[in-house]
Amino acid sequence: MLFALAACNRQPTPTPVPLVTPLENPNTGPRTGASASGEIVPVQKAALSFPGAGRIQQVLVEEGDTVNMGEPLVIQEDALAQAAVTHAQAGLFQAQAQLSALVTGPRAQEIAIAQAAVDVAAAQLAQLTEAARPAEVMAARFELAAARAAQQQLTNGPTEADRINALAALSNAKAALQQARSAYNLVSWRNDIGALPESRQLQEATNNLEAAQARYDALYDQPASDVDAAARARVQQAEAALARLLNPGSQNQVAAAQAQLRSAQAQLDLLTAAARDEVIAQAAATVTQAEADLARAESDLANLTLRAPFTGTVTVLELNAGEMAQPGASVLTLADLTRLQVETTDFSERDISGVAPGQAATIFVEALNTEL
Repeated sequence: MLFALAACNRQPTPTPVPLVTPLENPNTGPRTGASASGEIVPVQKAALSFPGAGRIQQVLVEEGDTVNMGEPLVIQEDALAQAAVTHAQAGLFQAQAQLSALVTGPRAQEIAIAQAAVDVAAAQLAQLTEAARPAEVMAARFELAAARAAQQQLTNGPTEADRINALAALSNAKAALQQARSAYNLVSWRNDIGALPESRQLQEATNNLEAAQARYDALYDQPASDVDAAARARVQQAEAALARLLNPGSQNQVAAAQAQLRSAQAQLDLLTAAARDEVIAQAAATVTQAEADLARAESDLANLTLRAPFTGTVTVLELNAGEMAQPGASVLTLADLTRLQVETTDFSERDISGVAPGQAATIFVEALNTEL
């Protein structure tokens, strides 16, 4: 390609006006004026690359496609970057929640739970340090005696008096049933037998006999294993309760109870006291750091997508899906083919002296054998 610039002689006027002398076809005759060879290139062109290495996940364009500014062109694999964004979001939510809790203070339910823990710890310490009242000791002795008596009764079985009483009750129930059955038979022919008192009396006598028989049989049955275990457990609990009343806690037990009370009280005080300014400031700084971490993670994710920096045409596509992109290595070239310019390094010093910005030029394209 050839182009030429020609300037007219300077006239005695304040602003000289440059004139353009068209170039002749190099094949038809000599040319006059400044001339040079050069290249027609886009005014705006960019070689796009990723800042980091990674495998190409998707290529959204082909060579020759026209794209708009901001349109996605090529995407790297982004699973790890997506996970980093999710992790940063969770960190920000946690930091914001902690700051909000410090600013708003504890809920009433939290204070109530802490107060209950203090009360329980104080009661446990009192049991270990305060002397038992006589009434409490007497009640514990009575409970132990009753538990032992119940266990002994299970072990020894029924007494002779128990057997006689149960047998008498069973005999009386049988006699009452026989008497009720006789009375029922006298009126059983009636159609309204179900509504008569004899019918109800017969049913009651039958139930009483079954109950008396069950009580009599129970006297001679071996106690079930769970009943025997419950009786032994009752005795053990009664013995332990009486021992706690008669024997105050050891020094180690008292010290442990005191430590538990102090810990519960400290937790309650922490909840009821207002958060210190420096604690709130530290929590606010944590939120700021979490916001920065999220912004960085989102930026890293965005950098995995190449977008068109301007409206133009994809002129070169270097990689396909599945291939590795290297940091800073060109992935594709984008050019604005609607605005072109001629670039040359072929001017001599003599030619440059006769050229000024704004002069008109004639361009001859050898490949097309035409002038522009």
